[in-house]
Amino acid sequence: MTVQTSTTRLTVAQALVRFLSAQYTERDGVRQRLIGATWGIFGHGNVAGIGQALIEHADVMPYHQGRNEQAMVHAAVGYARQSNRLSTHAVTTSIGPGATNLVTGAALATVNHLPVLLLPGDIFATRPADPVLQQLEVPYAGDVSVNDCLRPVSRYFDRITRPEALIPSALNAMRVLTDPVETGAVTLALPQDVQAEAYDWPDDFFAERTWVVRRPGADPTELAEAVRAIRAAKRPLVVAGGGVHHSRAEAALAEFAEVTRIPVAATQAGKGSLCWDHPQDVGGVGHTGTATADELARTADLVIGVGTRYTDFTTASGTLFTGAGVRFLNLNIAPFDGHKLAGMPLIADARSGLEELTTALDLHTYRVADSYVTEYTEDKERWEQRVDACYEADEPDVRPTQPQVLGALDAIVDQSDVIINAAGSLPGDLHKLWRTRSRDQYHVEYGYSCMGYEIPAAIGVKLAAPDRPVWALVGDGTYLMMPTEIVTAVQEGIAIKVLILQNHGYASIGGLSETTGGERFGTAYRFRSDDGTYTGPPLPVDLAANAAGLGMRVLRAKTVRDLREALAEARAADTPTCVYVETETADTVSGAPPAQAWWDVPVAETATRPSAVKARELYERHVSTRRRHL
Repeated sequence: MTVQTSTTRLTVAQALVRFLSAQYTERDGVRQRLIGATWGIFGHGNVAGIGQALIEHADVMPYHQGRNEQAMVHAAVGYARQSNRLSTHAVTTSIGPGATNLVTGAALATVNHLPVLLLPGDIFATRPADPVLQQLEVPYAGDVSVNDCLRPVSRYFDRITRPEALIPSALNAMRVLTDPVETGAVTLALPQDVQAEAYDWPDDFFAERTWVVRRPGADPTELAEAVRAIRAAKRPLVVAGGGVHHSRAEAALAEFAEVTRIPVAATQAGKGSLCWDHPQDVGGVGHTGTATADELARTADLVIGVGTRYTDFTTASGTLFTGAGVRFLNLNIAPFDGHKLAGMPLIADARSGLEELTTALDLHTYRVADSYVTEYTEDKERWEQRVDACYEADEPDVRPTQPQVLGALDAIVDQSDVIINAAGSLPGDLHKLWRTRSRDQYHVEYGYSCMGYEIPAAIGVKLAAPDRPVWALVGDGTYLMMPTEIVTAVQEGIAIKVLILQNHGYASIGGLSETTGGERFGTAYRFRSDDGTYTGPPLPVDLAANAAGLGMRVLRAKTVRDLREALAEARAADTPTCVYVETETADTVSGAPPAQAWWDVPVAETATRPSAVKARELYERHVSTRRRHL
């Protein structure tokens, strides 16, 4: 006997948009839309499919117009991060360059474990004409398109070549987007003919679905081993990663730290897990970390990683955690990360695991020694004095250093502000110096460190948190990569604040080049000199005028005094506003404390230039301190 089910005849694109509008997440009893909106740039590969469907279902699926496909992904990712991975946006593009422009954004999302749904158009499934416009012809395979570039950077990928194939694929896509272990970029490639094809869809496909985001607790055996390891430790150190934020485990971490008095250092993704003035917060850890945190890392006998991937910046390329007999305890929801550095895994949600550890350790009245608390407290006070010195500007009528720019911003923000950055020399200065006031104030994308992320991400964050001041901090190199979404902010009236720091080049890579024997080659924005190198006068590029030409209100600041006034005015603005300030040039130091730990960037093993020879000698000394944790 055949069971009759009611159906609705829609195109594939219409069915997908309607399906997405009915998907929800729930965690801790709070329910919200999974796909809050769709970004799109239209071409022949999606205009008559997804484009038409978005018009058809405009009442249930908001649409945002973007200017660059990569930037649209960044905006969606910024929204997802600000939404604690419980809500995200979809991004639709045409075939060809529109689709391949998604690759960088997809990689960023997947590296950072942030959900985003990508809906690129694809070449005809029925192949009525071959090749079609923008089709990549592959002689050895007829089923390959440029969208296959998205496979390695997606956590789930499918090409919908038949209407009915959408049903299982769409459900799998939602499963991955809402899985705290698997989440990242999800790609559903949509052939342009299939998008427009009609099908009789079961109405159950469009029923509201709630995807519960789980909080698994720890295995009792692993928990018991973790408690024993902590109780035996004399110099434990917590390394808080992005998983603390994703889990909303900040309060649980604070309680754990207060009960045990164990100091807490933070990765780039984890900064803000404790506010800067919390007694147990010792700042950033690793190559861009504080002297306080890095010295504790060198002498720790137990490193408690919470939601961290242990990237090379965190471990100083394997040279930081060098204490005799040091062990690792890794609280992580992902087994892959929980077993890193030959550590003891504690596979659990960060909040659940911390709460269980706190209960067990409080029962055993475990506390670190008073002498250890005094040591890291005094070290932290000394570091904060260095921060004060970097922020201080004795002469307000001179051009500011980069740390003084951060100091001026620090002086006007409160816990409601969100600071966004991703690449260049700013992430290092921010990790060392920024005094984070709330759990989500510090938004530095350093998993992929993608130039151009900041402005579109700020739009996404502002859409998720419309009542908060949102700042995109960009250097001139990053600004020139992707200023296009300023137009989007102006069009939509999204009142982001963009702070442009002009230093005439790639300051971060210029400094790295100098220390590795590269002599700052190709890192300055200058005219060519007679010898063919870029060592002439700075280019007469006016980024402030460019931002103004894109429709943004621009405030120019020439001095520290000007900067303070401009930042205060920008913060109060209810329209998109840019503050432009010229800082030190790319061939001078930023003024921040130097790196407190090493980072492995291989240096030429043979060279004739003295700078490279000297750099290689230093490199070999650092390499000799690397430790394999087995």
